[in-house]
Amino acid sequence: MRLHYDENTEAFRARFVAWLDENKPRPEETRDRPRSSGDLPEWARPWQRRLFAAGYLVPGWPPELGGCNATPQEQMVYFEELTRRRVTRSFNIQGVTIIAPSIIDYGTDAQKQQYALPMLKGELTGCLGMSEPGAGSDLAGLSTRAELRDDVFVINGQKVWTSGAQHAEAGIFFVRTDPDAPKHKGISCVIIDMDTPGITVRSIAEMNNRERADFNEVFLDDVIVPRENLLGALGQGWAIANGSLSHERGMMWIQQASALDRALQRALTLAVDDTTRAGMGDNAVFRDQLASSAIDAYSLRLMGYRGFAKMTRGRVALEHSTLKLFGSEAVQRLSRRVTEALGARAIDKTLFTEDEPYLDFATSRGAWMSGYFGTFGSTISAGTSEIQRNIIAERILGLPRG
Repeated sequence: MRLHYDENTEAFRARFVAWLDENKPRPEETRDRPRSSGDLPEWARPWQRRLFAAGYLVPGWPPELGGCNATPQEQMVYFEELTRRRVTRSFNIQGVTIIAPSIIDYGTDAQKQQYALPMLKGELTGCLGMSEPGAGSDLAGLSTRAELRDDVFVINGQKVWTSGAQHAEAGIFFVRTDPDAPKHKGISCVIIDMDTPGITVRSIAEMNNRERADFNEVFLDDVIVPRENLLGALGQGWAIANGSLSHERGMMWIQQASALDRALQRALTLAVDDTTRAGMGDNAVFRDQLASSAIDAYSLRLMGYRGFAKMTRGRVALEHSTLKLFGSEAVQRLSRRVTEALGARAIDKTLFTEDEPYLDFATSRGAWMSGYFGTFGSTISAGTSEIQRNIIAERILGLPRG
């Protein structure tokens, strides 16, 4: 079997590659790195605006939203070329892929003009307030309260694991507006400017010991938000939350496949480099483990393309949960294997270099040990591995609920 695209799709690829090679920032312009996933360095803002203006920020959307009405096949080769060249379209990925699309789907014209379009153009960065200390995977259990008083909401509560919140300029937050309604029906979504009085952001130290933290706790104490910042209808938060997560999961497998390919290439280079391998390449068990990870990489891509082929034919693709579970755990397996093979040398930053200028915040790890620690976040974001296993069991395999 040979996988290929039609002539029109390949013509789109050629146009995009030519534009990318001509317009992407020069490496010397990219020395300032993002401080978190809610931060855009100064050079990254005009880069994102160039993508928007050219129709290459979200190619499947119409031109007024930063797209070029690309077909699903054209969108696929777009992501293939970005990952092949390891170019990030936006360092505020949750703003572009979750928050702005949610506002476009459910927001008013005023909200789109004030928040969604500036976020797409790199003029505004965003964060997503979903998880809470007592409601991580179970969003319906959230307790952050928004009390409607005349024309404002008064919000009290706490969010946790809010990526990039310390640098984000706005965010969408899920709050309980009707404590007497059933759990799923009493939730609403509001847009909040992050400099609103009463908001306190506290970064969470991460076990991979990165100098730049991304996770945060967000405390909301009598935060006053205008009623016109309600996203969608009152009580529509559960539907918006599910829409937000679908935006997040749509093309995540491509990112995971790219991360797995990069890690595998680094591991192979390390294994054959006489100056650094410390006997790794001579270890038959380690060679077998690398072969297993290579099979994982091929399997992940084939599963992804199979799901994509179903989608283009109008069929329901059930692969998303399988891809998310398999992809995040495959990267984690490879990182653990290399870390174990290196032993104490796993803390040596010179053995794990990521010196490419366009990669996003999360890719910069520093050493194999810290890279391995960082993979645990990938098994949590966009639905934990435990949740994905439940979805696979119930919706794909048809097993009864436990």
